[in-house]
Amino acid sequence: MTTDAAEVAVVGGGVMGLATAWELTRRGVRPVVLERFARGHHEGASHGATRNFNNAYDQEHYLDLLVRARAGWEALGEVDGEPLLRLHGLVTHGATDLSSIARRLNERGIHAEMLSDAEAAARWTGMRFEGDVLFSRDAGVARASATLRELERRIVADGGSVRWETPVLGIEETDAGVALTLPAGVLRADVTVVTVGAWTERMLPHLKLPRLTVTEESPAHFAPVGAHGWPSFNHYTDPGRYPATVYGMPTPGEGVKVGFHRVGDEVDPDARPHRASHVEDLTSYVREWMPGLDAASSALISCTYTSTDDGAFVLDRRGSVVVGAGFSGHGFKFAPGVGAVLAGLALDPSARAAEPFRLP
Repeated sequence: MTTDAAEVAVVGGGVMGLATAWELTRRGVRPVVLERFARGHHEGASHGATRNFNNAYDQEHYLDLLVRARAGWEALGEVDGEPLLRLHGLVTHGATDLSSIARRLNERGIHAEMLSDAEAAARWTGMRFEGDVLFSRDAGVARASATLRELERRIVADGGSVRWETPVLGIEETDAGVALTLPAGVLRADVTVVTVGAWTERMLPHLKLPRLTVTEESPAHFAPVGAHGWPSFNHYTDPGRYPATVYGMPTPGEGVKVGFHRVGDEVDPDARPHRASHVEDLTSYVREWMPGLDAASSALISCTYTSTDDGAFVLDRRGSVVVGAGFSGHGFKFAPGVGAVLAGLALDPSARAAEPFRLP
């Protein structure tokens, strides 16, 4: 059995773990990232080409994190000649307080304007709208898979390491920090950051966490019909008509992604059935609200959500262990900001995340 050491170990090589490790390298640390699965795996919540860069928030802690994340995205810059954020805009409509969101965004210097449903339908002819529409041009999609590659590239270039197919079998706090049991030995670290999504409770059984529910979600890509410009979108639907809020975004080469937010069945992440749910409802929604898509063309996607009951993230530290969890459904866009918070917690025991993100 071998033993090696690191100042900071990051357990979990999804977008949150990689964003944290990148931020640590920017602060002069050489972290070690340990990921159970192979590079490019589809077992967690970070795979795929795109994620919604949705800025339609009116809560101060999320807006603070959004501003911090946007600075991180700008620092990451372009990959393959294209920014990692495609800012083609976001439309939000339906049963939510759009005026409050618009006001909060404008207070932060983030573009937001209200349109009538007729104005929106004339601009985005592939969609129908319910009442007034909030449009922000400072939103769109994040290029998910390209982001993961770029984060790893930067980590390694700055002296860190990412160890794929390296499961952590146990985490034990010691007088000197943390001992991580690996298949081939032990890694000792001053502090460890745990960002393992659906496996958080199993990895940290002794930490008092809020309930984390793991669900399998089934969005789908639909083929466009005709020439339409597509924004990203949120639709707060009537709960008596459809099971949940609808979100979506264009994914070049795959179609337009459409999904219900957090409606899937609860699953064991090690025994996912890869079973689609609410397919008929999703097809019905597209047929009613997306005339620019072929409702019969759905290509289903399986992914997991790991969610707290109120949807709030967990960003906190206990002893020598920092935990980031509960991101699924709306976390990816915040990744550079989350990484900055988690890196700060790892390097400064007195640091605190915003109060809504703290452990009880």
